[in-house]
Amino acid sequence: MTLPLWNDRGRSTDERVEALLAALTLEEKIAQLGSYWKRPTLGDAEGFAPMQSTFEEGRDPFEAAVQNGLGHLTRPYGSAPLEPEEGVENLRTMQQAVVDGSEHGIPALVHEECLTGVMAHGATTYPAAIAWGASFDPELIGEMAARIGGDMHAMGAHMGLSPVLDIVRDYRWGRIEETMGEDPYLTGVLATAYVRGLQSAGVIATLKHFAGHAASRAGRNHAPVSIGMRELHDIDLVPFEMAVRHGEVGAVMNSYADLDGTPPAASRWLLTELLRETWGFEGTVVADYWAVSFLQSMHRVVEDDRAAAVAALSAGLDIELPETTAYPHLAGAVEDGELALDVIDTAVRRILRQKVELGLLDPEFDPAATGAAIDLDAPESRALARRMAEESIILLDNHADLLPLCAGAADGGGPGSIALIGPAAVQPRSFLGCYSFTNHVLSRLEDNGTSVDVPTLTDALSAEFPAAQITTAAGTDFLDPDPSGIAEAVAAAQDAELAVLAVGDLAGLFGAGTSGEGCDVESLQLPGAQHDLVEAVLATGTPVVLLLVTGRPYSLGAYRGRARAIVQAFMPGEEGASALAGVLSGRINPSGRLPIGIPDGVGGQPGTYLAPVLGWVSEGISNLDPKPLFPFGHGLSYSRFEYSELALSAEKIAADGTVEISATVSNTGDRDGMEVVQLYLSDPVASVVRPLKRLVGFTKVGLAAGESTRVTFRLHADRTSFTGPDLQRIVEPGEFRVRLGASSEDTTLEGSFRIEGQVRTIPAGTAVLDTPASVTPVALQADASVAGAGAGSASGTA
Repeated sequence: MTLPLWNDRGRSTDERVEALLAALTLEEKIAQLGSYWKRPTLGDAEGFAPMQSTFEEGRDPFEAAVQNGLGHLTRPYGSAPLEPEEGVENLRTMQQAVVDGSEHGIPALVHEECLTGVMAHGATTYPAAIAWGASFDPELIGEMAARIGGDMHAMGAHMGLSPVLDIVRDYRWGRIEETMGEDPYLTGVLATAYVRGLQSAGVIATLKHFAGHAASRAGRNHAPVSIGMRELHDIDLVPFEMAVRHGEVGAVMNSYADLDGTPPAASRWLLTELLRETWGFEGTVVADYWAVSFLQSMHRVVEDDRAAAVAALSAGLDIELPETTAYPHLAGAVEDGELALDVIDTAVRRILRQKVELGLLDPEFDPAATGAAIDLDAPESRALARRMAEESIILLDNHADLLPLCAGAADGGGPGSIALIGPAAVQPRSFLGCYSFTNHVLSRLEDNGTSVDVPTLTDALSAEFPAAQITTAAGTDFLDPDPSGIAEAVAAAQDAELAVLAVGDLAGLFGAGTSGEGCDVESLQLPGAQHDLVEAVLATGTPVVLLLVTGRPYSLGAYRGRARAIVQAFMPGEEGASALAGVLSGRINPSGRLPIGIPDGVGGQPGTYLAPVLGWVSEGISNLDPKPLFPFGHGLSYSRFEYSELALSAEKIAADGTVEISATVSNTGDRDGMEVVQLYLSDPVASVVRPLKRLVGFTKVGLAAGESTRVTFRLHADRTSFTGPDLQRIVEPGEFRVRLGASSEDTTLEGSFRIEGQVRTIPAGTAVLDTPASVTPVALQADASVAGAGAGSASGTA
């Protein structure tokens, strides 16, 4: 039997795609641009109800919906609590129906969420993305993504809807936990590492939400974005360009928000001219769920679903997710001459190419054998989740060196009695993000619990301090303002040598939590009655370790100096309790750094360290001080690090030249540790207003006690560039200052160089985007307390 050309692996991808495209009818082509989500009803608290209710009436049954084939299957694992064997059987049944419904036997591409690990029942739940930012460790993020991708590939999934590249502006926004913080360069480096890791396993990564999503007015979900083109280019688009050009990502998802009056789902400039023609993106653009129909129902820029479908496809949005609501109307638009067939063909080529490259059109593909019932929470995955949690926890404040409490449980040290207080002390769901299976799906069931084993803080502290008497009292809930339990918590604190006060967030959807999608806030005071709980416990006089387990930064100005230590954990995942206990005891030397500022007052927003003079200085201008309590990049260690011997390779460079900035970093403490070396750039005089400082390089180095290393950053002149007065990216001559140190406000070394010559315009899509770092060990001093090659390896930022 002769194989159809599109099933012949001996042919080129282009040949296979064009042969299949030529064989498809118009209806079959449109089917490739659609999707289907077989959603179960999950109790009364249906998480997507506010967004999906419009589309429930008249939904076709699955078998009818796939009669011409199908582009995507939406979340066959991630929609209900299926055991691995049930999930595999569900996928195989659906995929067989898709193949049978296509005259040409074309399987569907399967996508799942994977923002905190693959969002499936029983799958490892890693720290939330804001914790990735806190790790400042791209190699670790890439390793995590590769493991997630490996699991997804084994399950039979082809695309993951992650990472999120939105840049935080307003701390009230509920989806901060999904981001990697407020800096575009840090986000771009980590996102690129994630993309490379996931795609190394044969799973397509998806950048979202393109673009400007987090710059919404007043920090409201799905709200208008009023942003200038300069800010859009210099802040919001930077990480997307990095992940497209350096990561060669396979998919991009649009943003819901109005971008200066234009919905991204209908923006040809954004989805085609910039993304494809300028940056060279070759993958598929997929709709955020129901975004095509939202062009009519919410944005109101078109009259009906047919007009919405034409507008989206013409702009460059290839695939309608999570189900085909508007795109079936494309057939009528073609028949009436409203839409050229070439526009449909262009989009179909893109998804057929991905199906060919993923092996879905190879002759041996068998729907009945797709996927495998693997262990989705293998010991190796839990160990990696633990490492990520350990590297992401941030020691914010440590009065009189209260922490660490002991060198480790083995020596029997530590306090004799601990009062463990707060809602995060008793509810392990607090450790998990909104896009974990536990909080996204199980939380909507009557008998919920957690999808994987998530030890509580009580469990972890009992194991860490076996000799201590531990008394646990929640004191209050996350959302409920009822203060009736505070008296019990106060009594526990009064009777203990130490109070560990664990407060923060519980992720949910659309108001069902304190953090997460649709869980925006009016104030940055701790939610519910938690502020009252903190005040009451601090008033006891018992030494307090304030432990924040949150998805966003909260105001801590009222507590600093009163709490003996403050520890920040951004939703640290299923192994978060062990990591937190280890930081408290000293078993773990904290190395996390803030990817976002911590505000002083409860109204301390919008917040970003990327501020010009008028956004940072208040004296003589305003009675409000916008500066954070703890700045971007901040984090303490149980080691002490010193910076010295700054050197620049040149005092002057050309507008297309390079300068190397190097310094010696020394661990002068008595224990091994990791330091995040941060390089900041300032442009004192420019033709447009510029931030006072911005991160242009970083690397995480492990140093043994007494060890030193030489860190070198290679800074291209393009990294000084910005969008100029005529909205072209330029390098301007003049003085530039570089600062090297431990945070955006703790830069102990400072130098400068000049760019000479004329203003240089950088052609769109060609700027150098990264600042590679290299680390060279320095010989140990004679009095070094620890000998050896070092305590770890550095993660470069290329």
